[in-house]
Amino acid sequence: MIEKTSENDTDSGNVIPVTLDANFFFERAVRSLDRFQYDKALKNFRKAVEYEPDNPVNHCNMAGILSEMGNYTASNEILTHVLEKIDPAMTECHFYMANNYANMESFEEAERSLVTYLEEDASGEFMAESEELMELLQYELNRPAPLVRIRSREGVVEHDRARSLLEEGKFPQAVELLEEIIATSPDFLAAHNNLALAYFYMGRFAKAKECLNEVLKQDPGNLHALCNMAIFLQYAGDKEQLDSLLGMLEATVPFHQEHVFKMATTMGILGRHTAAYSHFRRLLKDEEVAGDAGLYHYCAAAASNSGLYTEALRCWRQAAKLDPESAVPAFFLSQLQQARGEDRPMPAVSYNYQLPFQEQLKQWKGNTGKFTEEVRNNPLLRASFFWALRYGDSSTKLQVTEALRWIEDEEMSEVLRGVLEHQPLQEDRLQEAALFSLQRLIGENLEAAAPEEEQVQAASSPKGPAEWKEDWQRIIDHTVAMMDRRYDAAQKKDAEFIWKQFIGSLYPDVPLFRNDGGWCAALEYLTARLHGRPVTFREAAQRYGVSVSMVSRYARRIDSECDTQGMLPGTDGLSPSTTNI
Repeated sequence: MIEKTSENDTDSGNVIPVTLDANFFFERAVRSLDRFQYDKALKNFRKAVEYEPDNPVNHCNMAGILSEMGNYTASNEILTHVLEKIDPAMTECHFYMANNYANMESFEEAERSLVTYLEEDASGEFMAESEELMELLQYELNRPAPLVRIRSREGVVEHDRARSLLEEGKFPQAVELLEEIIATSPDFLAAHNNLALAYFYMGRFAKAKECLNEVLKQDPGNLHALCNMAIFLQYAGDKEQLDSLLGMLEATVPFHQEHVFKMATTMGILGRHTAAYSHFRRLLKDEEVAGDAGLYHYCAAAASNSGLYTEALRCWRQAAKLDPESAVPAFFLSQLQQARGEDRPMPAVSYNYQLPFQEQLKQWKGNTGKFTEEVRNNPLLRASFFWALRYGDSSTKLQVTEALRWIEDEEMSEVLRGVLEHQPLQEDRLQEAALFSLQRLIGENLEAAAPEEEQVQAASSPKGPAEWKEDWQRIIDHTVAMMDRRYDAAQKKDAEFIWKQFIGSLYPDVPLFRNDGGWCAALEYLTARLHGRPVTFREAAQRYGVSVSMVSRYARRIDSECDTQGMLPGTDGLSPSTTNI
């Protein structure tokens, strides 16, 4: 109750002065709220706004009362007014609006406001509530939110994305993102560790070690960095430093599941298989991960490499039960049983839960579709390709380089460019395979893909004609048109490339092509054979209305210039014993 001063009251000590300002009405509004008198509270908050129209808090209080009363539209109108006219930096308004939209079942709008709040709010005052609301919205919309970053957790969302890229084997993209994170958050140690791994998988040891040194500078006891450094030192051949670091690691007994796994894999990579086996055995006792077939393979590999064949047999059998569709446990069980039957040691087993590289190449022979799917979905396999290109022997490098042409993605183009630019290949055939694969992937001129010195060396990239003639193009067009619906786009592209390579090898002495049908039939035949399709000279001749001998003669002429045999690992080429005339 406000008491007014009486005109007859001359005793100033009995007068209670009342200042009608925003604070006065704010306090009255709060008392009304305590009594659940929302109408009175709203009235008093409105009066507070009248006294201080530029104070965003008063407006937000009024919006909050309207929301409590179920008038979500009016509440959002006030919040929008605050952001647009009074204080755009008051980011919590986006959170309040998200809740209003969710109560109105406008879930798309709610998501938009919530994402804006998370991306713009620096304090993270409503992070817990935002996570709950995000779960609700993901359930209602049946999809994850398109959240790019959380400002109050700078780098966390980006780091999760970078980790996903690493798991997918997309190392160049992961590097790019992790470098951005570190530039803005230099104390984000997990990002430094993962950047080191990405560089390591790409074979860039110096950069990888530089990243780890930064982690250990900030946190000398960081287990992930210490384990990674041990692996890097082994590959660098620094035995003295490695022995010192290993002594410390072997005396460490990690507690957290993540640290136990890191220690186990590190010991395995470093050849301390007995220690690795001990750590993997600890993990198998953890119910949370004990159903993982891959973990049983790791344990089996450690046991086998330690000579504990009975334990290895048990673990691979369990892996086979948990993952019956995988060929990995069955392969190693067969290898182990064969070794025991012949009373000889089991060959060293990789800890990667996949078939040995050469075994995979055998299985992919003639099946580019399966090969493409495997490489795209298996990050360990992609990583092994990087390693093979940089550190494998000539035979392995050649097979991998030739195979990569079938993996049509930007990353593989970058890998091949890196091989050509940073590690020039010394053998002509290896150089030829790299250039051919890159051409197959990006469809550009071979000389543009290689450094200048390699343009001179490349045996497979003859200088092409300055002008492409109409009769040369006519043969391509006719062949591709005849191949339509029976061949996919990549196979038609290969036919075009073979023909362009053929013309380039003949230039400038390119003859006049009089029998288009014969050349087209030969070109389709070679493309079909390249992809393992069962096409005979007779079938190709009938399709184009020419003689069998013409197709055979023209195909051999093209093959002699382009060497189409061996373009795909395992193809037999055009030897007389394999052709069916």
